[in-house]
Amino acid sequence: MTRGIARAMPLQAHEAAQLTTAYGPSSDVRQDPGALEQDESRMTTFTFRKPSALPGFGLTLGITVAYLSLVVLIPLAATFAKTATLDWAQFVRAVTSPRVLASYRLTFSAALGGALINAVFGFLVAWVLVRYTFPFKRVVDAVVDLPFALPTSVAGISLAAVYAENGWIGQFLAPLGIKVAFTPLGVLVALTFIGLPFVVRTVQPVLEDFEREQEEAAACLGATRWLTFRRVVLPSLFPALLTGFALAFARALGEYGSVIFIAGNVPMKSEITSLLIITKLEQYDYAGATAIAVVMLCVSFLMLLLINTLQWFLQRRTSKTGAVPVVVGSLHIEGGRA
Repeated sequence: MTRGIARAMPLQAHEAAQLTTAYGPSSDVRQDPGALEQDESRMTTFTFRKPSALPGFGLTLGITVAYLSLVVLIPLAATFAKTATLDWAQFVRAVTSPRVLASYRLTFSAALGGALINAVFGFLVAWVLVRYTFPFKRVVDAVVDLPFALPTSVAGISLAAVYAENGWIGQFLAPLGIKVAFTPLGVLVALTFIGLPFVVRTVQPVLEDFEREQEEAAACLGATRWLTFRRVVLPSLFPALLTGFALAFARALGEYGSVIFIAGNVPMKSEITSLLIITKLEQYDYAGATAIAVVMLCVSFLMLLLINTLQWFLQRRTSKTGAVPVVVGSLHIEGGRA
């Protein structure tokens, strides 16, 4: 008997006939039809546990909880504990000062803007890499990972050199009155740069596994290319696109190295929250720094929770409806309007 679950399958009619032919008219199978079901029920009671390559559930769960506690939970708990040294009035005063609120506005708006830009153009990059063949395709695919490999300080210096008024790109933007380096626009450029790979690398494998037969079925039903993309391709890729957006947004919120070289770091104008926290720590205001960090952590967690909830809802809706039935309904509606 092979390893794994050994379970007898119900015999079909032609298999029972073969047994009757083999054992003759005097067989128990011929004389007592219930004997076959009785033997079958006895055979199905024997099962074997499927072997596992990893240790038991209790051990692996303990290792998982211990690892997450040491790496994530305990440092976060220490941050909240340090904030507890402030009373409520001190906490509110620390997180609602004009300088702190200005850094919150810049950080969240730039992170959101960069994530949205990457969601659009990252999707286009992934589409081109998967659907088209062109020279130096592997080089382009490798360039996408450069923000992962480059140190953030190197990325910041490179962006500042390119977008400065005498830089390769900045010298053409300066006559137009567009200043990128040392402005909030530079923060947006830096956060867009570091977030691009997250969208491309989450959408690309899903697009590679997407079944082209669904597009062919939609075309056979009379759908245009735009309708096929909007009602077949995009709903299947949207959960992955939303995941890439969330990762790019979360990465941008905590960015520090690439931003400080191009932002200008002027309080109330181009100072991000990460730099403000560093400034508080340099001034030995540890409680104020942790208070700012806790607010940013809570807001980030709520936004990511909202994105993940929306992603779960979309995946559940897509798994229930499917892509091709939606196209059929769309064609029916548009045909009725026509």
